[in-house]
Amino acid sequence: MTPTIRLHNTRTRRKEVFVPLDPANVRLYVCGPTVYDRAHLGNARPVVVFDVLFRLLRHVYGAGQVTYARNFTDVDDKINAKAVQTGRPIRDITDETIRWYHDDMDALGALRPTLEPRATDHIGGMITMIAGLLSSGHAYQADGHVLFDVRSYPDYGKLSGRSIDDMIAGARVEVAPYKRDPMDFVLWKPSDGATPGWDSPWGHGRPGWHIECSAMSFELLGPSFDIHGGGLDLQFPHHENEIAQSSCAYPEADFARVWMHNEMLQVEGKKMSKSLGNFFTVRDMLDQGVLGQVIRLVLLSTHYSKPMDWTKEKAAQAHNVLLSFLETTNGVESVEPDRHVIEALADDLNTSQAIMRLHELRKAGQGAELLASARLMGLLDFHPSTGVVGWGPIPDEQRELANRLAANWAALRQRRDFVAADSLKSRAADAGVELQAIKMTAGQGALATFGAHFDIVRLRELIE
Repeated sequence: MTPTIRLHNTRTRRKEVFVPLDPANVRLYVCGPTVYDRAHLGNARPVVVFDVLFRLLRHVYGAGQVTYARNFTDVDDKINAKAVQTGRPIRDITDETIRWYHDDMDALGALRPTLEPRATDHIGGMITMIAGLLSSGHAYQADGHVLFDVRSYPDYGKLSGRSIDDMIAGARVEVAPYKRDPMDFVLWKPSDGATPGWDSPWGHGRPGWHIECSAMSFELLGPSFDIHGGGLDLQFPHHENEIAQSSCAYPEADFARVWMHNEMLQVEGKKMSKSLGNFFTVRDMLDQGVLGQVIRLVLLSTHYSKPMDWTKEKAAQAHNVLLSFLETTNGVESVEPDRHVIEALADDLNTSQAIMRLHELRKAGQGAELLASARLMGLLDFHPSTGVVGWGPIPDEQRELANRLAANWAALRQRRDFVAADSLKSRAADAGVELQAIKMTAGQGALATFGAHFDIVRLRELIE
């Protein structure tokens, strides 16, 4: 039986039955990172939330029937500033940061999106869209800039539920003398010789922030698509501006039909801040020994629409919960996910309710159903015939080597040859693999996790 998916639409402020424009091509766009530094813990929340949505849509409509696009903003003043500060080429910085991002999000068990466009690969599309807005009277040129005229779009503010005049007071807008209205926003701005730029009808310059997502979603998903997601901090001004410029560029289209926003994250009850000493990147947490699946489970324990509080206590509890799930699912073969878990996820991604059901499956000893249901949520991706766990998507060779390493280590411990076992554990750590003993139904098992500096060559040597 196909579940009915209901999602809360920020734009209409109500939960609606999700009916895709084309069930054979369900389309999702999520705003991705600006790639100048490591992703922090708050950045991970939308990645995990919309990964669960991606998995649910794939389960319902078919893996090949869902297109998920998440962009990389690789042209930005913060990136330019880091290039000046470090003396490194901009492309080196963005390539490195994208690699970091992939490594860290992989560790959280997030599937790679179908499409991961870079803004710099779509400058031509942005120029075309801006030219169209100028010709239709929705944009104007001033002091070397091209700006969007918000007063030309009567529905501006409907997403955030505020009028333009209400927004002006205390709004995060750039005050500039060349603007007709304080709320007008930049579509194109000039670049000097030291700043990256592209030739355009309005001179050598670079795009504003908001135009990139409108141009990329149009090029990749079309003028109308199903779902647009992101953090609540993007609702205004970014998403509000996206709607305005896309709706004016393609007035016959719907742009995004459903808008979804995840709430913000706190750490130990306070807003995450470097000045408070509670600012953590995902890599910080992983390097401190917090497993990626632990981070994922904590993030999913609170409904995405509610503020969530990261605490050490929650992380410790999540670790123990995952080990209890692992013990129940050891040696089973996955079946179809549990109906109640699917129904919870279909009810506006009620992950907290789904996790409660996972606990019920564990208590009932339904390991096969637990494994399938957890995997639907991106949890418990492990080799079904051993106690060796791969916390996140892991290449087959890496997984197989880890399985053999952990089996060898477990065998040494079973023979009570603890000197050899400790030596192997130490050498495994040098290769970027942590070995941990866990209690399993059938006896002692082994948990293998992978660190930031995993070395597959050294791992091969350990096996040989």
